[in-house]
Amino acid sequence: MAGQPLFPESDDFDFRKGKFWSFHLATSISERMKGYDLDLLRYLQVLVEEKSVSLAARRLKVSEPAMSRQLAKLRKVFADPILVQAGRRMIPSTFASGILGRVQELVQNADTLIQTRALANLANMSPTFTIRANDLVVAALALPLLQALKKDCPSSEVIWAPEIETAASDPLREGGIDLYIGATELMKPEIRRQTLFRDRMQGLVRKGHPILDAPVTPESMVRYDYISVSRRGRAHGPIDWVLRNQFGLTRNVPMVVPNYHCMIESMKNTDLILALPSIVIDHISLDALSLASFEFPLSLPNVEAFQAWHPRRDMDPIHRWLRETLFRVSRHVFGKSSF
Repeated sequence: MAGQPLFPESDDFDFRKGKFWSFHLATSISERMKGYDLDLLRYLQVLVEEKSVSLAARRLKVSEPAMSRQLAKLRKVFADPILVQAGRRMIPSTFASGILGRVQELVQNADTLIQTRALANLANMSPTFTIRANDLVVAALALPLLQALKKDCPSSEVIWAPEIETAASDPLREGGIDLYIGATELMKPEIRRQTLFRDRMQGLVRKGHPILDAPVTPESMVRYDYISVSRRGRAHGPIDWVLRNQFGLTRNVPMVVPNYHCMIESMKNTDLILALPSIVIDHISLDALSLASFEFPLSLPNVEAFQAWHPRRDMDPIHRWLRETLFRVSRHVFGKSSF
């Protein structure tokens, strides 16, 4: 009824102003909805997902005051606080939580409508994609992916960002990177992923290494020192777990390096063993470098690499084209080991 409050006075409390929310139908719905557009829905989606004005501002690349103004506008349009204080943090109101799914779907569908013509116009576009991956992946996929992208979109560019300590989930959420390629388990549950390939570990040694004089066994493996490749400085991993738990053996790892490139050419001068994924060994000129490889006589878990992206990119046709192209290139490069 006109003149009656939209919500009871006691329903919500504005902790910033120290008073209860009280919305009245003094103006019509149509008047409140002036300025109500897709961008406002996008702000609503991100504010409710992030539960924070500062995090939402960072994700949409706007200032915090600008995001606060959008929150105030949303509160006026929907006659609801949207976010309410709960101790030191903010939580979505019951209303905001209830409509989030529909808002996400509306924004995605609207973006799709706007972008559907993009794929037909790829030849005239100049997209730049930022992909985070380690040097193993870059060495194997960088050139084939660029060549495949340029067939459809000659002006496309790819920036390969280095894999670092920080989990990839945050830059995926904030838009700092478009895709992550790797095998880490440090991913937030909402992040989408698709397996690109599965790989196995092999041993790299110099030609004539004494371990090659006879069939390699777990016992012969532990007679020699190893080099471990780890950005996090970890000397031990699945190989050590299998040796210890299945055979009661321990290997010695006197050195850890951050990437494999720095050691490849030096291996011919040492009896050290370097454990590497087969995709790396397949791209090394073993004869030219006087190197050899061998299979580990262990039941080791596969190395499973995937591409990962934030769910808001699901319906983006350009991003989907990037993912599908990367998947196709991976199948070609890695053959039967890719999925």
